[in-house]
This record gives sequence, structure tokens and C-alpha cells, in this order.
Amino acid sequence: MLLQHATWIEAEAYLKRSTGIIMPIGSTEQHGPNGLIGTDALCAEVIARGVGEAADAFVGPTIGVGMAVHHMGFAGSMTVRPSTLIQIIHDYVLSLAHHGFRRFFFLNGHGGNIATINAAFYEVYAAAEGVLGKAGVDEPLRCKLVNWWDSPQVGALSRDLFGADEGSHATASEVAVTQWAFPDTIKQAVLDPPRAPSGRFHGPSDFRRRYPDGRIGSNPGLASPEKGKRLYDAAVPDLAQFYRDFVAGE
Repeated sequence: MLLQHATWIEAEAYLKRSTGIIMPIGSTEQHGPNGLIGTDALCAEVIARGVGEAADAFVGPTIGVGMAVHHMGFAGSMTVRPSTLIQIIHDYVLSLAHHGFRRFFFLNGHGGNIATINAAFYEVYAAAEGVLGKAGVDEPLRCKLVNWWDSPQVGALSRDLFGADEGSHATASEVAVTQWAFPDTIKQAVLDPPRAPSGRFHGPSDFRRRYPDGRIGSNPGLASPEKGKRLYDAAVPDLAQFYRDFVAGE
């Protein structure tokens, strides 16, 4: 159930039975020669919708631009500063908390967001509990971060499908999910070498120098819509159970 597709009357009725909501968050950044710039946000949103259906939960609007400064050497990439992303999360959560939401399950599609999201949670808790000023919420808020690839079934399936060719950026798995979800956008490209080199980097210029086509350790040429559907089907049950356990917990 998408919050944006509901009326205020439906939202009010939902809050009488649940105070949980799924919040997709991703990034808008390059994903190699055959990966969509919106891959991280698109994967998070598509999988979040499936989790919402499976768990009978509201899904909030996707936060589509994340902390991606290291990708700014590639055309089309966008980024926000960590402080900006913290404020976006802070304001999104407290807006919804004002109406009675109390459990915020952030379903993430971008590894570069992780540190900032966790920092944002502490800003939220401080504001809600009045640590740095007047308390804004009379009941405890809980926030949880889960990356969609944290699903045990996704991890096992990715290893089976792609092995060492999965890589760490512009991965075969995430490209496959977008190919299944958005078949009209599938891109064809020569990947040379098929599996990109792996390693570290320091800032956007160094990233572009070390990984000139944008991939790190991956061979997304192995992606296919069929594999993407299998990954989606693996992710949704695991993540739906993570969500149910979170909402039911302390």
C-alpha cells in the first residue's frame, strides 16, 4: 500500500491498526555502461512495494537522491551532503510521527547511505525525546535500516547466480532487478573486461581514474530479467518478516 496513493481517511484508519511504515531510500548515481542511473532508488522502491504488499504495510515516498559524492565524476549522478540527507530523514520521520507513526523501516538500496542513515536516526531520537530541546513526540520512536541485499535468500541466490562476478558496485543483482522491473529500459553495452577490477578509491576523480566505466568488481553483463525476478521473489519474504519482527518488537 503506497502512502501517496491513499487518502488521509485511509491513512487515519491504517494508524488504528498499525504504526509501522516502510521507507524506501536509494541514490541517483551511475551504474556502469548497462546500469540505470536510478538503480539504487528503483530497486529499493520496487522491493519496498512488494514488502508492503506482503506485510500489509504502508510504503512511504522514496528518498531517491542519496550520499553519492564519489560518483560525481560520471555524468548524470546526483548527490546530497550527509547533513542534508540527515535533515531530510529527520523531517520525513517527524512529519509522520506527528500523525502517529512510530516504527520506521528504512529499506535501503545504496551502500553509501548507510553511515548517514544511522546518524540520522540519532538526530530523530534526540528531537523526539527532547534531548536537544522540547520533546516533540510523547511515545518512543524506533527506526531500522535494512539493505535489500541483506536478505539471506538474496545473498545465497546471488552467490549461486553470479559468484565472484557479483562485485560491489553496478552489481549483476541490482542490474537484474531493474531489468525485470523496467524491461523497456534494458541497456546493451560491451563490458571490457567482463568483470571489472576491484579495490579502493579516494574521491570522485580517483574513482573515475581507477574504474573508468563505473563498475567495481562486477560483471552486470550476466544480469537478465529472469534472474531479477528470482532475486525479487527471494528478497520480499525475508524482508517482510524483518519488517513484521521490527514492528512487533520493543
